[in-house]
Amino acid sequence: MTALTAAASPAQAAAPRLDPHDPNGAWSGYSAGSNERGSGQVPAGALAGMDVSGHQPQVDWGRAYADGARFAYVKATEGTGFRSSAFTGQARGAASVGMVRGAYHFALPDRSPGAVQAHFFVDNGGAWAPGTGTLPGVLDIEHNPYGEICYGLDPAGMSRWIADFSGTYQARTGRAPVIYTTTSWWNRCTGANPNFAAANPLWIARYAPEIGPLPAGWAYHSIWQHSDTGPLPGGQDAFNGDVHQLHQFAG
Repeated sequence: MTALTAAASPAQAAAPRLDPHDPNGAWSGYSAGSNERGSGQVPAGALAGMDVSGHQPQVDWGRAYADGARFAYVKATEGTGFRSSAFTGQARGAASVGMVRGAYHFALPDRSPGAVQAHFFVDNGGAWAPGTGTLPGVLDIEHNPYGEICYGLDPAGMSRWIADFSGTYQARTGRAPVIYTTTSWWNRCTGANPNFAAANPLWIARYAPEIGPLPAGWAYHSIWQHSDTGPLPGGQDAFNGDVHQLHQFAG
């Protein structure tokens, strides 16, 4: 996704499995199809979606829905000093055409503790509650666009920071956040920590024709960001399931 001045790097993904976050244990797999970087083609059997930020200030939501998008994630916050001025309008726009929508937070682990950033996110658009038609909030944790790739933290310190954010978000909302990341960053900066996969759904970024290895611990992914260009504004995403499963995921 995007920080204030830099775009996210692509990453890895993997073949889907039975999804334990699905209350019915339903199969939510799909094949990679033949999408190439930049094509924006939705993988066969997947449900199209998008993610946007202030870099896409004007979104034609009706057109995006007509082009197949059924969900949208919108950037809400970054660190503890940035609130997207586009967030409210974008979230309302997605809802107005019937998309399931959610918010994401771009993490800056070198600026403040995870709990502080989780509270900032929840208080500025990232809250989740059952029955509201919103997707669980996202912790966007990836390469540092402003400095050292792992934000100056060793793997143990980074893992503690993520756990602090995740636990605080869950305590505030009743739901663990989705983790958006890349395989290379995760395995390097958390020391391939597998302990988050049990609670945190995975949103994997990888711009490539195939779904490759997942970060340590995850056996499946919930969302794949497969391109940054295509028919939809912003990032091109694919939910690993159908519309019914998307609404179950939203809770």
